[in-house]
Order: sequence, then structure tokens, then C-alpha cells
Amino acid sequence: MTAIRRPCAALMLAGTALAGLLLTPLAPTAAAQAAANAAGPSLAQDDSLGASVQGLLTFARAQSPELSAMRQEADAAAQRIAPAGALPDPVLRVELMNINNQGTDAPVSIFPSKVGETKYTLMQTLPLWGKRDLRRDAAAADARQADARTDASWAELALRIKTAYAEYYRAAGNQRLATEVLALMSRLEQVAQARYAGGLVGQSDAIRAQLEQTAMRGELISLDGEKRQIRARLNALLARDAAAPLADPLALRALPPWASADAASLAERARERNPQIQAELARLGAAQKNRDLTQANRYPDLLVGVSPSQVGSRITTWGLMFELAIPLQQAARRGQEREAQAMVGAAQSRAEALQHQLLGDLAVNLAGLDAARRTEALVTTQLLPQSELSLQSALAAYEAGKAEFAMLLEAQRQIRKGRQELLKAQVEAQIRLADIERILGEDL
Repeated sequence: MTAIRRPCAALMLAGTALAGLLLTPLAPTAAAQAAANAAGPSLAQDDSLGASVQGLLTFARAQSPELSAMRQEADAAAQRIAPAGALPDPVLRVELMNINNQGTDAPVSIFPSKVGETKYTLMQTLPLWGKRDLRRDAAAADARQADARTDASWAELALRIKTAYAEYYRAAGNQRLATEVLALMSRLEQVAQARYAGGLVGQSDAIRAQLEQTAMRGELISLDGEKRQIRARLNALLARDAAAPLADPLALRALPPWASADAASLAERARERNPQIQAELARLGAAQKNRDLTQANRYPDLLVGVSPSQVGSRITTWGLMFELAIPLQQAARRGQEREAQAMVGAAQSRAEALQHQLLGDLAVNLAGLDAARRTEALVTTQLLPQSELSLQSALAAYEAGKAEFAMLLEAQRQIRKGRQELLKAQVEAQIRLADIERILGEDL
């Protein structure tokens, strides 16, 4: 009788540990959470890089060569604004006339005081009809477009980092869960071996526990490979060597307290702040200014010049000149105007299409985020507690000899599946949140 009670007591202890560990959330302690949230720019030299998504984003913003290239292009575009509205350089013309001094025997010279007459002409083109302002405004719109493209590039890079980090967290969580199950199956194998030694069960229970352990070891190999792949992807996004070390992820970000009624306000924020929309609106503004400039080119610019003439060493006469281009090629100008108007229409259509696409993506992600939250609540409040009761029932039945070991394994698998579903829902919510932030153009 004592031999029977000891394995049963060991079984109960193993079952309690199994339920406790499998039902414990995979989230880290509060201290670890605080450490992750406090991670900052120093992560570039800190072994904790990878522990939090904020640390990865800070590192990427400072180190990304792609983002640096976009910033420099935006700076180059900003430097074009002032030259676009500047006056053209003046032109100086020097004409040496009568250089042979009307056929006299004097030697030919090109010095102004030695020729018959020297004429100086200083000319300046004056763009009229507000053309300089239009050129400046078009260049400013191009600069705004370059800035918005830089923001859009960062939003896309941040999305990829956040998504990869969420997948990294899921792989690490599944790895921890598989490790716990492997340890617990080893304990259950010992219990089965003890019951087999007491003649209570057959050897098949211990063999099944060993098979379960082998399956867990195979899954751990697969999860380790998945983690290495995600780590290499994250390092590529951070412009680091693919084999550079990354710490295991500690925690996921808290989700904002949104409700379905917030969809309209979020859509309005997306219209106002999304960098892709802002880039298209800046392109539209540049197209409108170029159209106005093309229409202003119907009227010619004015060329003004002053012409002093030198005879010997003295200025003897002064002249004043005005020059206008005669706008005879009206067909060509009308073609340019139609082209400019078509570019305005294309920019308007492109901006409208992008808004519809992004707002549709926003609605899809909000629905996905809501579904992930509901799934997480369902797993936490119903599936996991029910799985715990199932495991306790299986343990009691196995102890009384009224259930097979397979029932115990199935109950353990149900708890593990529930934990995996919880982890999947949490990660799915993070991925949806990252895409929403990309659409809104800001972190939440």
C-alpha cells in the first residue's frame, strides 16, 4: 500500500507543477518589464539590444543607412527652394568694334582704349507675372514631398521591425513553453516508471512519456532555427551583421484602449498625418504650381540691358535695351499646359486612391486587433481555466486507475495549446497595432 501511495503522491506533485507552470503567463516580471521600457539609445553598445522593441527602433533610427539616404535627399530638396526663386545671373557682353582703326597703319589691338570703339552691354532677365514665386513654391512642395517620403520610409521600416520583434517574441515564448513541457514530461515519465514498478500500469505509459519528450526536443530544434532566422532578419533591418547577438525579447507593448467608436477619429488622424498621404498631397501641390507656371509662360520674360560705348579712354555714349520673346509657338504652349493639367489630375487621383487604400487597411487592422483582443480574453477567461480543470480531472482519474496515460497527455496538450493560442493572439494584436501606427504615421 505504501508503494502505491508514493507514486500517487509524486503524480499529484508533478500534476500541480504541470498545471502551475503551463498556466503561468509567459510575460516577464515587472522588473524585467521596467528594464525593457527604460531601454534607450545606449542599446547600441548594450547587450540588452533586442530585449524591447523601443530599443530596436531607437537603434534603427540612428543607424539605418536607408533612412540616412532619405534624410539627405530631403535636405537636398530643401536646398533647391532658394535657387528656384532667384533671378538669373546677369550677362556682360563686350564688343570690340573697328579693331583695325578704319584701315590705318596702326597695329591691330584688342585693348578697349586702342580700338575704334568698345561697346559694353550688361543684361538682366526679369521673370514677370509671378513666375519666381511659382518656381519657389513648386520647389517648396517638392521639399515637403521629400520630407514626407522620409517619414514614410521610417514608418515602413518601423513596421517591419515591430512585426519581426513580435514574431521573435512568439518564437521565444514557444521555446520557453516547449522547454517547460519537456521538463514536466520528464517528471511524468518518472511517475509512470514508478507506477510501472509498482505493477499499477504497463510500460507503455513510460514509453509514451519518452515519445512526448522526443517530440518536444524536435520542436525545440525547429523553434531554435526559427529564432535564428528572425534574429538575422532583425539584424538586417538594423543594418548589423546577420550573426550579431540579440537579447531574447522581454515584453510586448501595452495595447491602447481603443473602442470601435474610435474608428472615425483614427481615420481622420490618418488623413492628416499619414506620411504617404502627405507626400501625395505635396506632389499635388507641386503639380498645381507647375501648371500655374506653365500658364504664366504664355507671357514672355523681359530682358533689360544698358550699353555704354567707349572711344579711346572715354565713355562717349549710353544705350538702353529691352528684349522680349515673341510667343508665336502657341500650339506647343497649349500642349505643355494640357500636360501640366493632366499631371494635376493624376496627382489628385493618386492621392484619392491612396486615401481609400489606407483607410481600408486601417479598418481591416482595427477589426483584426479587436478579434485578437477577444481571442485573448476568451483564452484567458475560459479556455485555460477549462483546460486546468480537465488536467486535474485526468490526474485524479489516472491516480485512481480509471484513466489511461493518454488522457493525461491530452489534457497537458490542451493546456499547452491554450498557452500557444494566447501567445498567438497577443502577437497578432501587436502586428495589427504596428500596421495601424504605420497608417497613422505615429507611435501610440
